[in-house]
Amino acid sequence: MLSDAGARTEDENLPKGTVKFFNQDKGFGFIQPEDGSGDTFVHISAVQRSGLESLREGQKVSYEIVQDRRSGKSAAENIKIL
Repeated sequence: MLSDAGARTEDENLPKGTVKFFNQDKGFGFIQPEDGSGDTFVHISAVQRSGLESLREGQKVSYEIVQDRRSGKSAAENIKIL
């Protein structure tokens, strides 16, 4: 039971936001964080690694922020629909 509580606490600490734009054909989009910071890039491969097929504009999500290996910019990973 403690592990469930720990998981909930961990999820609560993840950034949350709203899908601002997502283009399935081009394979990318942006999440607008709840905290008002700059938009977070999200690539289709991160969506698929998260077990999702796509994202829709207006969806509420939680996610982790990672550094993109190629660009060095921030990107979303481990996306969960709220």
